[in-house]
Amino acid sequence: MIKKIIVSACLLISFVSFAQQGTASPYSFFGIGDVRFKGTLENRSMAGVSVEQDSIHLNIENPSSYASLRQTTFTVGGSFGSSKFKTDTQTEKAQRATFDYLALGIPMGKFGAAFGLVPVTSVGYKIRNDNTATEGATSSQLEGKGGVNKVFFGLGYKIRPNWNIGADAQYNFGKITTTSLELVSGVQNATTETNTSELSGVSFNIGTMYQTKIDKKLTLFTSLNYTFASTLSSHNSRVIAVTTDPDPYVVPSTDSDLKLPNKVTFGAGIGQPRKWLVGTTMSFQGNGQLANYYNSADNVRYEKYQKYAVGGYYVPNYASFTSYLSRITYRAGLKYEKIGLVVNNEAINDIGMNLGAGIPLGNGSWSNVNVGLEFGKRGTMSANLVQENYFNFSLSFSFNDRWFVKSKFN
Repeated sequence: MIKKIIVSACLLISFVSFAQQGTASPYSFFGIGDVRFKGTLENRSMAGVSVEQDSIHLNIENPSSYASLRQTTFTVGGSFGSSKFKTDTQTEKAQRATFDYLALGIPMGKFGAAFGLVPVTSVGYKIRNDNTATEGATSSQLEGKGGVNKVFFGLGYKIRPNWNIGADAQYNFGKITTTSLELVSGVQNATTETNTSELSGVSFNIGTMYQTKIDKKLTLFTSLNYTFASTLSSHNSRVIAVTTDPDPYVVPSTDSDLKLPNKVTFGAGIGQPRKWLVGTTMSFQGNGQLANYYNSADNVRYEKYQKYAVGGYYVPNYASFTSYLSRITYRAGLKYEKIGLVVNNEAINDIGMNLGAGIPLGNGSWSNVNVGLEFGKRGTMSANLVQENYFNFSLSFSFNDRWFVKSKFN
């Protein structure tokens, strides 16, 4: 059954463009865009807490988790988002639907492997300064789209029954296109500048997970993950044109390197497996060199990224045959992020709350449908900036099956 579902999902994803506009935030103008992937929906519904060695769900952020898989697991997810942007004088709204991730995990005894495709960042903004009512005044419009995606392959190994290690390799790729238009009132022609950056690079990630019994019921869970600093190569092109000019000016292309910083994530929690868990996660990331030639500005700088989250889950009775509601996994979490961007000397922070549920698909099956809600606020109206209030509804499927097991009966 899972094989048919995977084939169907891959055919569906083949019609989805990875240049989709996965964000509408004006802050996606900076760097390589907004960070899109924040874990699978099971973990994201707990604000990113992912410390348990789960045997039926994929934890893409820590490759050591693959060694705990007991069934072949396929997962795919997407989101619908709505945002309200507020300044001191204006309010705007935007909506978008996005593909979030697709991955497959395969158990292999003490080993476990996983591979998949994930949109990492997105650029998607349209900023307009309209002065057309004033003769001789300049009006402008900035628009951007694209982002960075990755394909990854990871391998985990179970050193001991309660201790995993793992690593994965990621190939990052994508394209970001920005267009700026300027028009002087009373002048017939406008000037446009289109910049395109084609990005590519390789990165690596290692992790470990350890758990131990505190008493007969309680277990302590820990997780540590480290992403090495890496380089994104950027091939840049620029075209400048007047709207009525059939021969635009093509600027010679250039190459540059963007530096992605290292990142360390530590998590810990306590709970009773398949019953409840409460945990916390902290992430720290160094300074990156993310400004490209088309989005550098004197009033912008980058600082260290930080994230603090607390979350958990509760399952009334995962083995109940009489109450379907008792087998649902209920999740919640809170987060605070310093996203590493400073504009007009104001740090851009993200505060959010997550709620979610894992709904089992029938009796005797570990497959489930996951739904999640996310509410949050990013940015500020101080210093002539934009405050973004967002709401995301997410849906994912996690299908489990046994592969490569020889049938005992014909």
